[in-house]
Amino acid sequence: MCAWPWSAPKPAFTPSPPTHSQPYTQQKGWSGMATLKFAEAIRAAIDHELEADPSVVVMGEEVGPLGGVFTVTRGLIDKYGPDRIMDSPISEGALAGFAAGAATEGMRPVVEIMFSDFVMLAMDQLINFAAKIHYMSNGQFSVPMVVRLPGGAGTNHGPQHSQSLESWFAQTPGLVVAMPSTPSDAYWMMRESIRMDDPVMFFENKSLYFRINEEIDFDEGLRGVRAAVRREGTDLTVVSAGRMVHSCLEAADMLAESGYSVDVIDMRYLWPLDLETVAASVKKTSKLAVVYEAVEYGGWGSEIASWAAKDLFIHLDGPVHRVGTHRVPIPVGVPLEEAIVPTPAVIHQSLLELAKF
Repeated sequence: MCAWPWSAPKPAFTPSPPTHSQPYTQQKGWSGMATLKFAEAIRAAIDHELEADPSVVVMGEEVGPLGGVFTVTRGLIDKYGPDRIMDSPISEGALAGFAAGAATEGMRPVVEIMFSDFVMLAMDQLINFAAKIHYMSNGQFSVPMVVRLPGGAGTNHGPQHSQSLESWFAQTPGLVVAMPSTPSDAYWMMRESIRMDDPVMFFENKSLYFRINEEIDFDEGLRGVRAAVRREGTDLTVVSAGRMVHSCLEAADMLAESGYSVDVIDMRYLWPLDLETVAASVKKTSKLAVVYEAVEYGGWGSEIASWAAKDLFIHLDGPVHRVGTHRVPIPVGVPLEEAIVPTPAVIHQSLLELAKF
């Protein structure tokens, strides 16, 4: 296990550093810049790692000829064949167990759970085996696998296909939890996740797949598990991740019309948490709001709010605000969905109230 890379409170678990020895741009055609959608960026990252390392394999339901229900693995089977791009039966438990076992024997599986909601069928394999075997074997086994989890609201898929379950995994010892918000982060975070020696739960918001384009520098290199400051301000700090980062940026634009400037921090990883970046921002602005798409009650943002209330109390000039999804099933229909999942307008109202405190 690697040393904790910053001076925030030290947790019991930190991710192993990537140990893959292949250079990042050794393959012809993987240098320079490219403008990609979110889904295309994830595909490019997986493609690059498949080329670089024969131990990387892709597994999942319909990931082969169909290319995944969201097209993320489209074309990979034509390039690498069915021995490395493997369609699985409709059995998430068997899929997760097979991948975890392969990982302990030296493979680096990238597993797609068609919708993150279906991961409940694989919880025993992921929580009781993949997350724990490194500890239970006294370090003799590692599980370098990535579990891709398309989820979240914003696409009107209803209560069993739209949940945000990342908080469950953020509290599980032994797991890394990644949640990119941009195509560039999706690319580099996926590459870093594949190279980690710990299991990574990689949450991808479905509504981002084709919504945004971004130029990606294939020569940049890994970014580490630090948070990113997406917008700088002086009046308050808002912390978020995934799709909600974009909603927070919209809310910050609205807040600017009232004369308030906002630091918008994209956590990028929900475990480990880069609390140092948050602390530096709060010490500057003196006010904190946490916005997340998971259910507000018991959500991962509650941990940041609780930590700030204790460790940053003397720097706070107002109550810590939390904005999350209401504790009800995700309804069908855009107006109903927007009534319970944070929107830019709802976030703006909370931030404005905090700014005026």
